[in-house]
Amino acid sequence: MRLRPHLAVVVLALLCSSCGSVYYGVMETFGKEKRHILTDRVEKGRDDQEAAKKQFADAYEQFKAATGFKGGKLEDVYRKLKRELDRSETRASAVHDSIRSIERVAGDLFKEWRREAGEIQNLDLRRRSQQKLADTELRYAALIAAMRRSAKKMEPVLQAFRDHVLYLKHNLNAQAIASLQGQVSAIGGDVAALIRDMEAAIREANAFIKSTEGQ
Repeated sequence: MRLRPHLAVVVLALLCSSCGSVYYGVMETFGKEKRHILTDRVEKGRDDQEAAKKQFADAYEQFKAATGFKGGKLEDVYRKLKRELDRSETRASAVHDSIRSIERVAGDLFKEWRREAGEIQNLDLRRRSQQKLADTELRYAALIAAMRRSAKKMEPVLQAFRDHVLYLKHNLNAQAIASLQGQVSAIGGDVAALIRDMEAAIREANAFIKSTEGQ
């Protein structure tokens, strides 16, 4: 099957998304400059944070509910918790990937911006461009710091989930499930702190996106 020309360009862009200049060149044919790509990736990063926040909250509630086992198939309880762990791992991976994606584009954008601002001969326009760059870098620094902070707090919660799932895999009985009640409650503080940091990252992302509107 032959691809239409514009579809071929899209496929090339996807295949070259990590090829730096090739990818940017393809995207520019669609009117997408680095600043637009950065905003798009921040939006995706925000959405990934939102999805992870919901998944971690849901998973914690499932782990907490499981400790109050009142009857039924113990294997079903284990499978449900394993499924929640897998979903949480997937959401966490998406958050890490989106942060790396944002960092790559931001680094390329700011490097290009500094170089091109220095090429402006009109001193007033050069100063204004450099000031805009400094302001954007400052907002970006707050954004990426918030995203990294929330991403870092995912691992302790994930490890707690992993520990519980692995323990139950080899100790699948009502007494073992009940014995986890205190431990599950203990990670509630970590989950609450994680959700707070994710909400802060989401707010920073929204502020950054709003600051780029009209550019």
